[in-house]
Amino acid sequence: MVGPTSVGMIDRTSILPQLFADPNDYLIITGLAGAAKDAASWTGDADNLLTFGGAMGGALPTALGTALCAPNRNVLVITGDAELLMSAGALATTASARPDNLSIVCIDNAQHGETGGQPSHTAMQTNLSLLAEGAGIPSVMTLSAPEKLEEARRFLKEKPGPRFLCVRVRPGPPSDYKRDWDLVHCRVRFKAALISTEDRQTKR
Repeated sequence: MVGPTSVGMIDRTSILPQLFADPNDYLIITGLAGAAKDAASWTGDADNLLTFGGAMGGALPTALGTALCAPNRNVLVITGDAELLMSAGALATTASARPDNLSIVCIDNAQHGETGGQPSHTAMQTNLSLLAEGAGIPSVMTLSAPEKLEEARRFLKEKPGPRFLCVRVRPGPPSDYKRDWDLVHCRVRFKAALISTEDRQTKR
């Protein structure tokens, strides 16, 4: 089957607040570069956000581990197409582990934005939604046009997890946001957000 041959019509800088009502409902882990900037802009670089830097491919495995250790929390991983392909095998591991509380959103601009905008595999033959389906992810959807936004919102809220949403976006820069690059501090505050949530749940 031939993969995507054109980019989508979605604006990446506004898609996250349109998909999710409240970022505080999630523990959020992102890949590096554009995905990290988009998520930091959306959340205000909140404590429940862990953004990666210089660790391409690490977002989904980390989110899977988080989802398994915090089964009472909704976990969201936001990644890019090239970053996801660096750890494509993690889709199979995620499907086998089957955490219902995990959502995967891939912002697919069909480019290597961090290194000059070279075409990625999804600009040619690779279809990430088919890849997720083949790995065994139970709920998979592609969003490439604004008129499908409501369907995508319902998909993320209602479909069994783990769920995978590939958002085909227009080429262009990510959100212009300077995120916190003190990665140790970010890890510590994210852990504190996780622990404080678990404490509140235990006291109920």
